[in-house]
Amino acid sequence: MSDSPPATAPAIRATAMAADANPYGKVFVGWLMGQMALAAGSVASRHSGARCPVVAADGFSFTTPVSIGEEVSFHAEIVATGRTSLTVAVHVWRRDRHGEGASKAATGRFTLVAMGDDDRPRPVDSHAIEQHAALEGSELG
Repeated sequence: MSDSPPATAPAIRATAMAADANPYGKVFVGWLMGQMALAAGSVASRHSGARCPVVAADGFSFTTPVSIGEEVSFHAEIVATGRTSLTVAVHVWRRDRHGEGASKAATGRFTLVAMGDDDRPRPVDSHAIEQHAALEGSELG
C-alpha cells in the first residue's frame, strides 16, 4: 500500500469520539483494533457468504496517533484463503476533520473462519469470492 489512501471505498468509516480517547486526546489502540476487526469481519462475511468470527490477529503497527474528531477509514482486503479461513489485511487512515491532510494510522492482519448454520467451520466458497471481486471491479470502472 502506498503513502496515500486507497482509491477504493473503505469497509467502514468512523469519527474518533472523546469516549474512545485516552487522557491525552488520542484514540485508544484497543478501539482501533476493534474497528479493524469489524472491517475485516464485514469483508470476510460479504466475500464468503457466511458468518466469519476472528480467530487470530497479528502484525499490528500503529504509526500515527488518531485525535478526537478525526475521520478514520478502515480499508480491508482479503490477502489469503484456506479451506475454511480467510486472512484479511486492514489499513487504517486518519484524516483531519477540517481538511484533506491524511496519514496511515495503523495496519494489521486478521484470520477469520467461515461458519455454517451449525456453528461449525465450513469451506470457503472461493468461487463466490472471485465473483464478488469481479463485481466490485466492474462497479469501479
